[in-house]
Amino acid sequence: METQDPAVAEAVKASGEFTLEKATAKAKETFDQLLNVSLNIAVTGKAGSGKSSFVNALRGIREDDDGAAPTGVTETTMEVTMYEHPTMPNVKIWDLPGIGTPNFKANKYLKDVKFKNYDFFIILNSERFTQNDIMLAKEIRKQKKNYYFVRSKIDNDIRAEERKKGFDEQKVLSIIREDCQKNLKDMGEPKVYLISSFDLEKYDLEILQNTLEEDLPDHKRSALLQAWPVCSTASLEKKIQFFKGMIWAASLASAGIAVVPVPGLSVACDAGIVVLFLSRCYYSFGLDERSLSRLSEKVNKPHLKHMAKSKFIAAIKDKALTRVSVSASLAAIATVEYLFSLLPGVGSAIAAGMSFITTQYLLREALQDLAENARNIRKEAGLNIA
Repeated sequence: METQDPAVAEAVKASGEFTLEKATAKAKETFDQLLNVSLNIAVTGKAGSGKSSFVNALRGIREDDDGAAPTGVTETTMEVTMYEHPTMPNVKIWDLPGIGTPNFKANKYLKDVKFKNYDFFIILNSERFTQNDIMLAKEIRKQKKNYYFVRSKIDNDIRAEERKKGFDEQKVLSIIREDCQKNLKDMGEPKVYLISSFDLEKYDLEILQNTLEEDLPDHKRSALLQAWPVCSTASLEKKIQFFKGMIWAASLASAGIAVVPVPGLSVACDAGIVVLFLSRCYYSFGLDERSLSRLSEKVNKPHLKHMAKSKFIAAIKDKALTRVSVSASLAAIATVEYLFSLLPGVGSAIAAGMSFITTQYLLREALQDLAENARNIRKEAGLNIA
């Protein structure tokens, strides 16, 4: 290897390459993919099944927020509508009109909604799945794309049943699942995921996430993992481990040391990469004001809105990117300089240029800080359940 520095050697090894130059090139490619890979999720189903509520839940926004998908007791989706994820614009969730509605006849549905635009389909129903759902699934399968049956509004079913004598929630869930599968017998034995758009911690949202990760290619999986809402302690830890595994790429891409002929020479850091990496962690862990406000209302603990506090969080919020944009972040040198100044003993490194090792140290310290904040907030919210 071109350098004997253990930290750099570790990053080269993590890249799977054998030379520093190739490792740095791969790091830049990997980091660019982390930020920009597209993911298009189609949500479809019959009128009134809760598609728009589900779209809003995946985006982490309330129904009365600006830009929310409109919801109501009647069919509110009259045309194909795209909604960007609020902090990851490369992830798009498409709210499709219900199959069989007047403007979208079942026999032409896939063509009319531009089937090829989507990475996978979520077929939603709040009651029994119908022949239209089955027909749609068969057509999707013919086109060699994946579909997932999701039974929505489970919270409504539970509330209706819990008044009855001898109520057993697990038994109710089993009955609902079996009934759905019975109606889908023409599809073999498909999995049915039970969800509530208003209580993501419960039921099968995490199981659905795990299934999607298994089915998606690696580069698409990273987009899903960043954008998917935190629905359990396990899902938070998965996000944390994912970003830990990306530090080598962010550090090498940021430092750009492949072109430096002298081992250990300190070089200028690409500030934008550091800002983007930490901003992605901040939003993905649910530390932003919107996520904390939603959580505090859900568990009726107003003080949760103010629990995300640390020197790193303050720095990120001071220059927080409401829309993650590479071009905007590259100008955010002041943010990174401030972040580095918070670390004891390394502030002077900026004057000489930010080395790979300094960048790596910063990212590790900041990630650990953000992770601990997210864990503590979940614990205080009473959600610290694996």
